[in-house]
Amino acid sequence: MDKRNSLRVGAVTATATLMMLLTSPAALALTRDDGDDPGTGLSVAETLGLFVVAPLVAFAIIAGLVMIPSLGKGKK
Repeated sequence: MDKRNSLRVGAVTATATLMMLLTSPAALALTRDDGDDPGTGLSVAETLGLFVVAPLVAFAIIAGLVMIPSLGKGKK
């Protein structure tokens, strides 16, 4: 690829990306739908518990369950 083609590819990619960003429907999230009734927000402790502590506990439980069979076997 020569320099001209590289510039053309970059320009097309940048234009396509810009158009996708400009036409994204994220702004529609501000309008409420019928029956939409959002609850109260989470506190910091609830957020950390839900997104940090709960996955770590689940990982520890699964890892423990996987290791149990190997712990019961003694070295021969």
